[in-house]
Amino acid sequence: MKAKSPENNPQSEPTKSELEILQVLWKNGPSTVRFVNDYLNEQKRAVQYTSTLKLMQIMTEKEMLLRDASSMKHIYSPAIEENQTKTVLLDKFIDTMFNGSSTNLMMQLLGNKKTSQEELDAIRAMLDQLDKK
Repeated sequence: MKAKSPENNPQSEPTKSELEILQVLWKNGPSTVRFVNDYLNEQKRAVQYTSTLKLMQIMTEKEMLLRDASSMKHIYSPAIEENQTKTVLLDKFIDTMFNGSSTNLMMQLLGNKKTSQEELDAIRAMLDQLDKK
C-alpha cells in the first residue's frame, strides 16, 4: 500500500509523540511495538510499553500506520510519507511562527546557531541550484 500524504488527511498530522514513533519507523523500517518502545527508551525518553502500544493502535486507526497481523508479532509500518509529512509540518510552522516567511526562518536559524563552513557551503550550493532553475 502506498504511503499517504498528511495534507490529504488532516487527522494524519502527527502529534509530538506520534512523530517520534513515525521517525523510528521511517529510520528503521517496519517494526514491532517492542522494537519501537525499546528504541524510544534508548534514544528519546522513558516510555512504558503499554503507552507505545496504545499510541500505535490509535495511529493505526488514524491511518498513520499500517499493521501486519499475519504473524504472532504484529509489524507496524508508516502509512504516511516522511518527506510530505515534514513539508506539511514545516509549512505550518513557518506560517505560525514566521508569518509565512521562509527568509525570516532562515535568518533566525543562521543567527541562533553556529553554522559550520561545511553547512554554509551546502546552503550556498542549494541556493546556486535554485538560481539555475
